[in-house]
Amino acid sequence: MPTFVYQSFTHTDTGLVCDGVSLESIVERVDTPVYVYSARAIRDGYRAIDDAFAAHPHRIHYALKANSTLAIVRLLRSIGSAFDANSGGEIAVALCAGCTPADIVFTGVGKTRAELERAIAIGVGAINAESGGELDRIAALAASQGREARVALRDNPDIDAGSHPNISTGLKINKFGVSLEDARTIYRERRGRPGLRFVGVHVHIGSQITTVGPLQRAARALATLALELRDDGITLEHVDVGGGLGIAYEGRPIVSAADYAGAVIPEVRRTGLPLVLEPGRAVVGHAGALVARVVDTKRYPDGRRFAVLDAGMGELIRPALYGSYHQIAPVRPRPSPPAPWDIVGPICESSDVFARDRALPPLEVDDLVAILDTGAYGSVMASNYNRHLLPAEVLVDDGQWTLIRRRQTIDDVLALEL
Repeated sequence: MPTFVYQSFTHTDTGLVCDGVSLESIVERVDTPVYVYSARAIRDGYRAIDDAFAAHPHRIHYALKANSTLAIVRLLRSIGSAFDANSGGEIAVALCAGCTPADIVFTGVGKTRAELERAIAIGVGAINAESGGELDRIAALAASQGREARVALRDNPDIDAGSHPNISTGLKINKFGVSLEDARTIYRERRGRPGLRFVGVHVHIGSQITTVGPLQRAARALATLALELRDDGITLEHVDVGGGLGIAYEGRPIVSAADYAGAVIPEVRRTGLPLVLEPGRAVVGHAGALVARVVDTKRYPDGRRFAVLDAGMGELIRPALYGSYHQIAPVRPRPSPPAPWDIVGPICESSDVFARDRALPPLEVDDLVAILDTGAYGSVMASNYNRHLLPAEVLVDDGQWTLIRRRQTIDDVLALEL
């Protein structure tokens, strides 16, 4: 039987386990669908990046958008992580997890007035502004509070990340940041403005990046800007190269944390400034599996087989949104030869498909399957479409599992409605 990344999800004689804990035993208690996470894999993912950048002063600000379940955020905080928040809600989660405001960078393309007021009032470590206009609004809000906001400007270097167009953020056609040509002017025009203190430069060119070239070019462009600003007399505290490091969803070798560091550190070292890193997927992606139950099977005259699960795009939207690939493993695979299956969800949308023509052993109603590598952009993007309820979440650590988020009930949903 296959062994999956980090050896967190493996097949044994008793079926698929997470770090030695039977997925069947978890389902017996919490039912399906359920997200199961490996604490060990999360620690390994974080430490791989931290160790790779040990040769240069750096700080990891885990990107909460990848997975902001409170227990996972607390786990990362316990091993030293700071955080990158994309909303006021994510700031609140970081604070609830024990993070200090100074250890939060606040990113996001459309920050509201209320979010900015709160971020300034508590004194976040940096607000990564998206435009000159946003800097002006921050300055006015900070001045009205008698405070000085620590800011950086997000720069758009027009670099193709080589990932799916929906998660590419560093091209001039994308909505993020300002051009490098405009960035230096914006810094110059606003230096010394009351309410603003420039502490860094920032870039983030996309997600699920699988080659070092784009990451290296972005770091080079940002370092060059930092040096130009130094020549202009603007003193900075850090260079924030964002995140974007991908994972091997299909098992093929891709960029390692060491490769990433080897491409970025030489570019930034010439600035003499510490690095800020904002990884998300690379920390938690491999650590999660969505366990679901087969509720129906069917076979058409042309031979096409369907297995319908009790989880769909409401629990995991990545395949419908990006056409993304996830390994799918029966929890107790039958010894019969594999055959092509379409693995689909229960949602009333033809795009509610996890895989087509996937070679799998025979599947029957009530079988359990695990959709792997769903620790990032899984539960955090879930919805109540078709009035489906958000799934339970479980964390496995040191041979024990804990329910970290109970299954949503219909009363929870309707309690919001008048």
